[in-house]
Amino acid sequence: MKINIMTLFPEMFEPIRSSMIGRAADNGIIELNIVNIRDYTEDKHCRVDDTPFGGGAGMLMQVQPIISCYRQNEFAGRTIYMSPRGRKLSQETAEELAGEGELTILCGHYEGVDERALTELSAEEISIGDYVLTGGELPAMVLVDAVARFIPGVLASDESVLEESIYSGLLEYPQYTRPRTMEEGEVPEVLLSGDHKKIDLWRFEQAMRLTKERRPDMWQEFVEKFRADEKAYSKKERLLIESVIRY
Repeated sequence: MKINIMTLFPEMFEPIRSSMIGRAADNGIIELNIVNIRDYTEDKHCRVDDTPFGGGAGMLMQVQPIISCYRQNEFAGRTIYMSPRGRKLSQETAEELAGEGELTILCGHYEGVDERALTELSAEEISIGDYVLTGGELPAMVLVDAVARFIPGVLASDESVLEESIYSGLLEYPQYTRPRTMEEGEVPEVLLSGDHKKIDLWRFEQAMRLTKERRPDMWQEFVEKFRADEKAYSKKERLLIESVIRY
């Protein structure tokens, strides 16, 4: 998969090359193409921003450098603009985007970008949350990381992605490692039993209870999906879900 990133601050992406993304790039699984938009401005002073028409605080990134950057590099595939006004990033969205052969991510900065650039690029807007950051670089890294996990060969074990898909829509269950007994508490006995079916059900129940307690919005969505397709779950899972719903 080829991932193009259009940014004014390419140096911000250096850390991503030392993670699993970097290893995937070294192995030819992902091609990371980070391009500096400023290199494509036609302004003699290398300006890439200007004040917004109608007034207002801050500066907007101009159309010309963005469009020139896109066209001269002959980018293809879907274009994503990281923006708090976009649809919220989810596991489902990340998995969907991982199926693309090429993806282009535009990182805004200052007060955003001229709307005409987004229209010209047919950019889809994606948000990582209901808050505002100084630029789109950090959200872009979040998106790349989330998408990359679904690309075969990126993770050391594809079982991680499979397990995450099973618990999709729920918060992660509690996990424990050695030592078994500590002053701060003991590891739940079921995890030491070696009975993987019991362990899976325990984890499923814990994930549901945590979600119900901490993220009622996510829990409601999970329950609605369950009601719409109860046959997707085993009898034991259905009984467990009904139990958590009631109590």
